[in-house]
Amino acid sequence: MVASSTSNTRWPGPGAARRLRVLLAQPGRGARTFVSHPQPQAIGSYRRGRQIMAGNLLFAGALVEHPASASVWEVDPPSDAFARTLHSFEWLEDIAAIGDVATRETAQAWTLDWIARFGTGKGPGWTPAVTGRRLVRLITHAPMLLMHMPSKSQGLLFHSLSRQTLFLRREWPRGPEGLARIEALTGLIYAGLTLEGYEPIREAAVKALGRTVAACVMPDGGVASRNPDELLEVFTLLGWVKSALSEGGKDPVFEIEAALQRIAPTLRVLRHVDGQLARFHGGSGGAPGQLDKALVLSGIRTPATKAQAMGYDILHHGRTTVIVDAATPPVGDASGVAHASTLAFELNSDGRGVIVNCGPGHGFGPDWARAGRATASHSTMGLERYSSARIGPEVMGPEGPIAPLVQTPHKVIAQKSESRKMTTLIMSHDGYARGHGLTHLRRLALSLDGRMLAGEDSLRALSRADKAQFDRVLDASGLEGIALDLRFHLHPDTEADVDLGGRAVSIQLPNSEIWIFRPGEGRFASLVPSVYLDPARLKPRATKQIVLSDRLVKYAATIDWTLTKAQDAHVSPDT
Repeated sequence: MVASSTSNTRWPGPGAARRLRVLLAQPGRGARTFVSHPQPQAIGSYRRGRQIMAGNLLFAGALVEHPASASVWEVDPPSDAFARTLHSFEWLEDIAAIGDVATRETAQAWTLDWIARFGTGKGPGWTPAVTGRRLVRLITHAPMLLMHMPSKSQGLLFHSLSRQTLFLRREWPRGPEGLARIEALTGLIYAGLTLEGYEPIREAAVKALGRTVAACVMPDGGVASRNPDELLEVFTLLGWVKSALSEGGKDPVFEIEAALQRIAPTLRVLRHVDGQLARFHGGSGGAPGQLDKALVLSGIRTPATKAQAMGYDILHHGRTTVIVDAATPPVGDASGVAHASTLAFELNSDGRGVIVNCGPGHGFGPDWARAGRATASHSTMGLERYSSARIGPEVMGPEGPIAPLVQTPHKVIAQKSESRKMTTLIMSHDGYARGHGLTHLRRLALSLDGRMLAGEDSLRALSRADKAQFDRVLDASGLEGIALDLRFHLHPDTEADVDLGGRAVSIQLPNSEIWIFRPGEGRFASLVPSVYLDPARLKPRATKQIVLSDRLVKYAATIDWTLTKAQDAHVSPDT
């Protein structure tokens, strides 16, 4: 999406009640200096910084072009997500990476312009989460912002920081539980650590963060949304807080350290060989390098757990990783962007994606957002025009509109076993039982050398009630059967060709590694278009998917298949 700038921007407001609360957060004397200064933990991108300075704002999957000489606050945001990213000042990290005088002066001008336009509560940037993110960026980059700034302008900046801090002190409990509250409290802690006279706020915020993480980080190191990207963000912020407290000479907080200890091995389960996170339930893989940097900062070396983590199981042998969604989906507000992905898997080989899920489409508009959440956008078995969980109507959540999942699978079973030749994962879910009387059973077996993944997928009517429901659906179809598709979405960097009239599909990776997909006896594979939804890009990436289709006319149908490495990656000879 490309939007143009406008000089008559009408920003959506936060509502009269919230603006009044901003106005009431009127500092008296307010802070006039910093007593300490935490080091920036997020390193911005020089390339993105240059793009921003050139007038190209790529946020939340949308590109807005505006005159390079104009204020960033003159643009008309194409989406709520774009506006939240803009008002969070995350872009400050990128332009700070440039480090020249012109960039510094631009950052100062844009910051003061935000204060003039929105500093008293106008605009969309006054949710607790966005305010928390903004405070962290303004504080960590304050040396750049204050350098050679006139004293009057410095006073305006400190007054704004004080107001935002006092606003957060009252407002953070209004944010939704989980990541949003952690973002708000992180900003409050940074303010309490650095701003003169605000130490009591820090102490209260640290205690509140301890209670928050103890409640929202589950014993297995997961979060309610089951979104790997969200878990990484929680882990990252807690690492920042731990580091900032240490730099400020403050004692470690038990609840924060305990949460970090729980999360680290779970993130390691969700990491492919290439360092990217699995793409489930709104996750897009994480920013490049973010996971490794967060793990290093935490200082936690606990290896990946062998047990199921946050509802995901892993098969890992050789250079092959298979990550499977093996639990019930999130429910309620936690499922606002969750996917109907039960029993779907991703396969990564030698640091390259092979089998993937389409990913989150929220950066490409509402149609793509909804499509990306459907079962058909995942590497698993589904029924024609029917997902294993349904997407409910849109409702207004604390941080914006969400569409929670409804009619989700109630019973998901996963059992892992090991033999001398392979590790096997046997699973099932009842997401199709209510509508069609069918249970999906999936068996995945990865050889110990990591060179072959064998699968078996079936849909079965198990009980008498299930068979009766299946008969009703079959009768309604005119006895033509229930259409089913078994899908394997391919990473867009692969090249695939159908061989032997559909009896095989060859998949070549950029490193010349080749995998061969073979359907079971009597089955034929087709290769059809698919998409790879990457929020860092302007448009969905075209790719392909392997599809095995059938029509279910009896109480059971089974499709078996294999995926075998036929050629190792090409290694250039030493020169």
